[in-house]
Amino acid sequence: MSGGLESSTLSVSRGPEAPAGGRSGPFLFLVLESHRPLAPPSRIALHEVDEVAIGRGAARKIEEGATARDGAVRRLDLRLDDPWLSSKHARMVRLLGRWVVEDCGSKNGSLVNGAPLRHAELADGDLIELGRTFFIFRDALPHPPGAPPIVEASAGAAPAPGLASLLPALRDAFEQLAVVARSPVPVLLQGETGTGKEVVARAIHALSGRTGELVAVNCGALPRELVEGELFGHRRGAFSGAVEDRPGLVRSADRGTLFLDEIGDLPAAAQAALLRVLQEQEVRPVGATRPVRVDLRVIAATHRPLQRMSALGEFRADLLARLSGYVAALPPLRQRREDLGLMLGALLERAAPERAAHLQIHPGAARAMLMYRWPANVRELAQCVTTAAVLAQGGTIEPRHLTEAIARAADRAGGGGGEGEAGRGGEVGREGEAGRDGEAGREGARREGEAGRDGEARRAELVALLGEHRGNVAAVARATGKARMQIQRWLKRYRIDPEQFRR
Repeated sequence: MSGGLESSTLSVSRGPEAPAGGRSGPFLFLVLESHRPLAPPSRIALHEVDEVAIGRGAARKIEEGATARDGAVRRLDLRLDDPWLSSKHARMVRLLGRWVVEDCGSKNGSLVNGAPLRHAELADGDLIELGRTFFIFRDALPHPPGAPPIVEASAGAAPAPGLASLLPALRDAFEQLAVVARSPVPVLLQGETGTGKEVVARAIHALSGRTGELVAVNCGALPRELVEGELFGHRRGAFSGAVEDRPGLVRSADRGTLFLDEIGDLPAAAQAALLRVLQEQEVRPVGATRPVRVDLRVIAATHRPLQRMSALGEFRADLLARLSGYVAALPPLRQRREDLGLMLGALLERAAPERAAHLQIHPGAARAMLMYRWPANVRELAQCVTTAAVLAQGGTIEPRHLTEAIARAADRAGGGGGEGEAGRGGEVGREGEAGRDGEAGREGARREGEAGRDGEARRAELVALLGEHRGNVAAVARATGKARMQIQRWLKRYRIDPEQFRR
């Protein structure tokens, strides 16, 4: 470790642990208003709330409503400028420690995970669709001490572009990273490909106050036989083809930041030379006899398990220790769906700056994007938004503007999908449409069951998953990639009672 700072991780808490001095509890995230996707998302803590009434209003407004006669019940009224909402559209109520949502006889209906509902018990991660506004319910997230009950997020409110989040743990970690940015401490960014490691590196450099440039180096793309010359520079005549002096990438980052992407792909010989550069703050070009002083800050990034590689002798342990002044693990996009609306707004403004304020997202397309797992993470989302914004000449991003895999995500997850009746622009939640969707879903489930594994294997898998998720049917559905209604049909077929796993 260096600089006296312990390593940390930027990760999303998926369980009930709370930070020291804090607590955990339920949250409601207003993720996206699809008719105006640039509107800032919000986070509402439900720790001290027993009821949330949601309906149409002249503008977005969250206020404390009436309490019960004994003063024990706290109620929030959430008013949204959504023309597709009824004045009394839906309400969420805490009952016996669980949250339920019910439709209040609205004109356009309510959906949970793409399926129409009258009344449903909410599970962690459920997607709630009211009008053209999308919410995500989280059952238990850390609530930092002193955090306000209602937080509104925007890219402009972040410490730097790329460091915005509504998730409590990730938001706090980004703020901590902004503090680290102003020090010379080296930073190691870990995470899957496409999680935005270079974006975070540029944010760190922007906050550092260093006068030099950020020089990004893809260690995996350097020619193996020329890697040291590319990194450390060379003198003319040092090797065949060296017709002039070159300063190298390390010296180009003098007084700035050197970003070493895919550091796990750096050859062993170059690892040893880089370690000396970091220790001595000097670099010796290939063919030179004297070293040159450099003043740089290093940020490294990788999707590879460096600790395991170090234990196996595939990566130098002393170099890893030198790079790991502050370790930040960036979560994949599937673990931060609550931030999807925030990212969508920023990406739309970048992809179509002149049209972004007037673009809308069809609810079928919004539903699909919120249910898709984004295996290539933020990079895939950015490509999706850029292409869809170009294709949406009519001003609305529709399911047909998305790739087939993304557009079909809502169909797989909840049966209310992008290319079905709801996806073509009709009002969702109509009983006739729900009936047709239900028949199609039953037929699809029958075919899927016939083509699947034998019943005993499926029953064993369901029992194992219910035990792992403590009887949470919605969590089992997400783990298997099936609709919750399909899981419930299987539970009925195999006579499995999820309640026995909740005790």
